[in-house]
Amino acid sequence: MTHPDSSTNKTGTVVVITGASSGIGEATAEAFARDGAQLILAARDGNALEAVAHRCRNIGARAIAVRTDVGDAQQVSDLAAAALAFGGRIDVWIANVGTGAVGAFQDVPITAHHQVVQASLIGHMNEAHAVLPIFLSQRRGTFINMISLGGFAAVPYAAAYSASKFGLRGFSEALRGELAGHPDIHVCDVYPSFVDTPGIAHGANYTGRKLSAPPPLLDARKVAAAMLRLARRPRPTTMLGSPTYLLRLAHAVSPQLTTGLTAGFLRSYFARADFVPRSKGNLFAPPEQAGGIDGGLRQPPRPRNAVTAGLVALAALSTLALVRRPRRRDERWR
Repeated sequence: MTHPDSSTNKTGTVVVITGASSGIGEATAEAFARDGAQLILAARDGNALEAVAHRCRNIGARAIAVRTDVGDAQQVSDLAAAALAFGGRIDVWIANVGTGAVGAFQDVPITAHHQVVQASLIGHMNEAHAVLPIFLSQRRGTFINMISLGGFAAVPYAAAYSASKFGLRGFSEALRGELAGHPDIHVCDVYPSFVDTPGIAHGANYTGRKLSAPPPLLDARKVAAAMLRLARRPRPTTMLGSPTYLLRLAHAVSPQLTTGLTAGFLRSYFARADFVPRSKGNLFAPPEQAGGIDGGLRQPPRPRNAVTAGLVALAALSTLALVRRPRRRDERWR
């Protein structure tokens, strides 16, 4: 739907944000609204999306809500057309949709795996495919790809999620290569560590155990602020949160060790967590209740999990620094 004032005040940055009905997307919409942007907000839940657009208009921004399933290429094409009609151009496109299905690979229905990849990888490709011709015609534009630390280190018991995040990183690198001759068109990746949003509660859970995330958890508003900075000064890679740096380094040197330690930590957590019903979550339809920005996981703090997560990465780094590097040096002298 288009707000009645859509023909006036076309001076702000024109920004499309998908997955804007909650979590990082909602926080990002509000951050850009305060910056005076013109907003085209997209998500599957039309009612929740319109509520976010209404708040952005109250802040003072021009904003419309366009109900969109990014897994449907035609709907994404229609979203791009609506954005052009609303703003006359597209300056920034933030591909923010992401979901997951937690459980042992063989215990998760294959339809659930397919849906995770459809939303979290194919959806982003649909978005880029719709907006890149517009950027090329304009000769400028910024595509911001929301990934996660899962783009650097696989997450056992979330196989499709890991596949989609690794795929997104490769997809972005390929696009940057293709667009190297267009210096004013940017493809930016954002890799936050765990963020306190409703995403964990909304996602599919086939473990039968209550899911959480280890601290330190990022505030979604900090992620939104990072995307606002990228819109002003684009760069290829932005990492947020110390776990992302640690796990990227550890995984780069020894994927097997890092993944094994992570799997062991998760098995231990599942063995102790409370029982809950298995659920397909928001994979195939929006959640029954909109989640808002925060997931409520930052309180109370859980230092034991924080220490464990840090030790996983540090143990990998220390082991490899002390054991593997001398071997490589000896091999070179041979």
